Amino acid sequence: MLKLKIFENLIEIGASGGVGAAVSEHLVSRTSRLITVSRSACSIGEWVKADISTKQGIEIVRDAMGDCLLDCLLFMGGTWESKAFTKDYSFEKCSDEDIENVLLVNLLAPIRLTKSLLPALRKSSNPKIIFMGALSGLDNFPAREVANSASKFGLRGVVHALREELREDKIAVTVINPGNIATPEVLSDLKEAGESEENAIPLQDLLQVIDCVLSLSRSTCMKEIQIPAMSTKGA
Repeated sequence: MLKLKIFENLIEIGASGGVGAAVSEHLVSRTSRLITVSRSACSIGEWVKADISTKQGIEIVRDAMGDCLLDCLLFMGGTWESKAFTKDYSFEKCSDEDIENVLLVNLLAPIRLTKSLLPALRKSSNPKIIFMGALSGLDNFPAREVANSASKFGLRGVVHALREELREDKIAVTVINPGNIATPEVLSDLKEAGESEENAIPLQDLLQVIDCVLSLSRSTCMKEIQIPAMSTKGA
C-alpha cells in the first residue's frame, strides 16, 4: 500500500487552475509550507505572484524560497499556441510572440527554475523535481502544434540531462507525459466537440502517479512516465 509522505516545503508552478489547482489541493494538507506560483491569484498555500517567462519571475520564486530546504519542485504550468488542439490551428498563422512565449514558459522556465533552486533542493533528505510534459513530446505522436511539441520534446531532453548532471546529488528528476487530463476545462471542450469523457484521464489517476513518484526513496529515480487515455491512438 502506498504510504503518503509529509513534506516540509514544496513549490508548485502553475497552481491557479486546471491540473495545477488539483495538485495543490491534493498536497496542501501534507505540506508544512506549500508555495504556489502563478500569475493569477491562488487561494491555496502561500501564493507567490510571478511570471516565470521572465528572469525577474524566476528571481521572485527563488527569493520566496529563501534559505529553506526544498523537498520538491513541481512544474505543473504550461502554455500553448493560439487555437492549439483545434481544427483552426495553423502554424503559419502563429505569431512570433506566441511561439516565443510557449518556449519560454514550457522549456526555458523549467531550466532556469531548476538552476536557481538547486541549493534549496540539496538541503532536502529526499529531493525531487517533477515536470509536467505531454504525449506530444513523444516520438511518432501525431501532434500539429509546432512550438508546444518542440517544448515538450525539449523538456524530455532536460530531464535526461539533469538525471546525469544531478546523479551525485541524488536529486530525482521525473517528467510525466499525460494525454488530456479530465479538468473541468477539458471536459467542457470534449462535450462541445461531441467526444466522450473517456477520452480524458481522470484527475485522480494523475494524482496517484504523482504520489507514487513522491513516495520513492532516494535510491530510485523514475525518469519518464507515459499516461495515455485508454482510447488514445499513437501513444
